Amino acid sequence: MRRLAIGLMALGLLAACGGGSSSGPSQPAGSIKVTMTEYKFDPSTISAPNGKVVFFIVNSGTISHDFIIRDGSGARVGGSELISAGDSSSFTVDSIKAGTYTYYCDQPGHEASGMKGTLTIT
Repeated sequence: MRRLAIGLMALGLLAACGGGSSSGPSQPAGSIKVTMTEYKFDPSTISAPNGKVVFFIVNSGTISHDFIIRDGSGARVGGSELISAGDSSSFTVDSIKAGTYTYYCDQPGHEASGMKGTLTIT
């Protein structure tokens, strides 16, 4: 009976502490982590090898943001969905060729406020 009481108390403590879980997914192994805030990305420059690239995007800001990649002609290469403040998400670009790309937040006014960076694929 005493063991049962101790076990129940331990479960109660875990539940009260959130059980060690976090809001949002954890970072996939081998992914590139990018943190978004108003109105910047960290890091502001990224280098990666060509081919499949996985991005883990964390919104540490107070409003929603996204992460869009475009090539030199302005064509969209890939990107995240809109990520709410405090949330995170990952996405994969399956086949990205060597070159220089721009990543930016396409929410109105965000890119013009400086929320952009450079992605170099080698």
